[in-house]
Amino acid sequence: MVERLVPDELWELFQRVVPEAPTRPQGGGRRRHGDGEVLAAIAFVATSGCTWQQLPSASFGPSGATAHRRFTEWSKARVWAKLHRLVLDELGVRGELDWSRCAIDSVNMRALKGELTGPNPVDRGKYGSKNLITERTGLPLSIGISGTNVHDSQALIPLVQGIPPIRSRRGRRRRRPGKLHGDKGYDYNHLRRWLRSRHITPSRIARKGTDSNQRLSRHRWTIERTMAWLSGCRRLHRRYERKASHFLAFTSIACTLICYRRLTN
Repeated sequence: MVERLVPDELWELFQRVVPEAPTRPQGGGRRRHGDGEVLAAIAFVATSGCTWQQLPSASFGPSGATAHRRFTEWSKARVWAKLHRLVLDELGVRGELDWSRCAIDSVNMRALKGELTGPNPVDRGKYGSKNLITERTGLPLSIGISGTNVHDSQALIPLVQGIPPIRSRRGRRRRRPGKLHGDKGYDYNHLRRWLRSRHITPSRIARKGTDSNQRLSRHRWTIERTMAWLSGCRRLHRRYERKASHFLAFTSIACTLICYRRLTN
């Protein structure tokens, strides 16, 4: 199961971003579980949606408490964001990223409690968390979390700025798409001016009262498909984490697995 959840290629990439294990100056203590076993346990929790207490330690080795402690340690070190960027770099070198246009959208996920949550105005005030930017073929480039009571337009600038500089087959690293697709929730003049200042064409953002939803869906179906891919990570069906950094870490893991599948195909 460890080899299935963490293939050799993914393990090699993970070794490049994981911090070194701390050592005890006085020596002694219990043997530290290997990073590969813990990584497989975390991937199992993310994909299966089980709790840390339900983790089958007989199949992986580390207990749920150990896996959660290592998950917290790696989340503070931004290991998951670095791993996602590293997989994107490998895709960029192979020419698998299409920068001609990108799409932006948001998705509502139920949240019981925690940071960066808010009452959903269209779902009987139930608390939730939600934003995502993908390239033309649907590979996730940038993700973010905000309360569902925060308007989608407020997430556009942070998401675009959050696209990391990604390697290309030739030339310098790239982080700006040619065009940006978005629904009518992003139709604001100040956002269009900001995108033009960064040499991004905002003409693909739907205009209120002008563009129809059918025309908009011709190019934005790819990001809808990416959201369906994210639902394959059952830990994201409902937010149980109190800390927003932990929920963002699980989202980064799901995006990394999506990009890695494209890398191996």
